[in-house]
Amino acid sequence: MRKIILSVILITILVLTFISNFIIADNPIPAEAVKFDTGDTAWMIVATAFVLLMTPGLGFFYGGMVGKKNVISTMLQSFMAMVIVTILWTVVAFGLAFGPTIGGIIGNPSQNLFFAGVGTNTAWSLAPTIPFILFALFQAKFAIITPALITGAFAERIRFWAYLLFMVLFIILIYAPLAHMTWHPDGVFFKMGVLDFAGGTVVHMSAGWAALAGAMFLGKRKVQKVNPARITYVLLGTGLLWFGWFGFNAGSALGANGLAAQALGTTTVAAAAAAMAWVFLDKILGHKLSALGACIGAVVGLVAITPAAGFVSIPHAIFIGLFSAIVSNIVVSKFPKGKIDDALDVFACHGVGGMVGMLLTGVFASKAVNPAVGDNQGLIFGTPTLFINQLTALVIVSIFAFVASYALFFIVNKITPLRVTEEKEELGLDISQHGEFL
Repeated sequence: MRKIILSVILITILVLTFISNFIIADNPIPAEAVKFDTGDTAWMIVATAFVLLMTPGLGFFYGGMVGKKNVISTMLQSFMAMVIVTILWTVVAFGLAFGPTIGGIIGNPSQNLFFAGVGTNTAWSLAPTIPFILFALFQAKFAIITPALITGAFAERIRFWAYLLFMVLFIILIYAPLAHMTWHPDGVFFKMGVLDFAGGTVVHMSAGWAALAGAMFLGKRKVQKVNPARITYVLLGTGLLWFGWFGFNAGSALGANGLAAQALGTTTVAAAAAAMAWVFLDKILGHKLSALGACIGAVVGLVAITPAAGFVSIPHAIFIGLFSAIVSNIVVSKFPKGKIDDALDVFACHGVGGMVGMLLTGVFASKAVNPAVGDNQGLIFGTPTLFINQLTALVIVSIFAFVASYALFFIVNKITPLRVTEEKEELGLDISQHGEFL
């Protein structure tokens, strides 16, 4: 049956792309001002490449943490996100995220099927200085890394084909609506005044809650405590993530401007502060200063600054990095690992880090940093409205992402089993799923 389904998918895409000029109307969405800036365009091309690099970086980051017999499978899960989500985004998901609104919840994809109307002579209304296709491709990289982030929670025990099916459903039914609600001018969160500069809700909270749902649904591994296969992979992956995150956050300014420079600065100091706080806290609690701890801390800081990167000052970014690392470190140490097997602490790092970042955006966002903040500045400036909006969005996204993800795991498991057999888990996913090994 699987062979038939895969054959149908391939043939359908081949036929539709071959005859696309006959069946898909080229109906470009008019731009407010189609006058492209070469500097903005050049920077956004580079930023888009930076963000794509984060996903193989995540592969190294996760791959180094799992046991030796699951390294290839874990890294391949990230790599295949680049493959599957790229095509899915081009065919339909971009329109679901950024097409004309349907009730402020999701977009109508009909105008943008197979990137129809997403060309080089039009622009997105909020990014008028770069080609529309560049904006769409930049956003594709965010969609790619989000399901890849989830994989750390159910590492070493998920069937690969079931993961691919979950990834497709997650992008269509969870990621695209959240992106639309948060970043589309007609989205419900956008109209509420919720601030999410580069993906605290859309990427990290959705991934964190989905990870928790997946860990709970799939159950525990037979052997939960394994020696990391390659700490050097984790160090390499952290370096690639940190490097790519400059495109993630600074690129979200959508131009080569002062706001991009500010986001680059806040990203830099938050990551450094979080790494420092993590290893210092480890030492205070009687643990050794570890490479793994430093890497996890840096990533938590990058996660937490993501929603705030273009809205807060450098000192406040340092606070966000320090505070998020302390909170996540405590959550990791207190997480009920014996009951819920979140293999690589995705919820404690990405989910909690994203939530801390969202709330602290509501505390520190300043119109002096970004005039788009307006009069509803952060709580520290004496106006509670933004903080309340951030908290409201946090609660809604948390409930939606967790419940919807758990439902998707349930549905996928009915279609095809999610977990490998005990024998295949014991053998390792590299051999049992892919016929390869280190």
